Amino acid sequence: MNFTMKEAIEILERTPQTLAFFLSGLSEGWVTCNEGEGTWNASEVIDHLIEGENNNWLPRLAFILQEGEGRPFPRFDRYSHLNQKEERTMEQKLQEFKNVRAQNIAKLKTLIDPAVHLEWTGSHPAFGPVKVRELISTWAVHDLTHIAQIVRVMAERYRTDVGPWVEYLGILKKRS
Repeated sequence: MNFTMKEAIEILERTPQTLAFFLSGLSEGWVTCNEGEGTWNASEVIDHLIEGENNNWLPRLAFILQEGEGRPFPRFDRYSHLNQKEERTMEQKLQEFKNVRAQNIAKLKTLIDPAVHLEWTGSHPAFGPVKVRELISTWAVHDLTHIAQIVRVMAERYRTDVGPWVEYLGILKKRS
């Protein structure tokens, strides 16, 4: 097992600044491009990350500590951010993500004692029993997944523009 809370927090702390450095000040075309119908652009991914900070990770951890496996924690609507009507700039979204993530990391550090809580279990509505350590691991890997998604989507925007070099660009290889 590779998980340590310290290492997971290293990723969680860096994600907002990584995304801010990468996405701030980019042209609209970069942050609004997607891979086709039903896919997300960088702006929507940031909305999703904010939604997760507000309604997924910490609420589920607190629920596990309080309820254990007694009852499943509430479902998280992974698509609810797509229903938001509020228009914000990318910079505003990135700042909100940075702020809420910092608050959540501070709460995580006080809520979870790694020597006590990591093996505690709760009940996921679809998966059944899950451990605190698994939820925190998923949180960190979720960040990495969305960073990779953003980069992949942005690269896809130039697929036809790279011409024959597409053969050398692994990020543009079609996956089955």
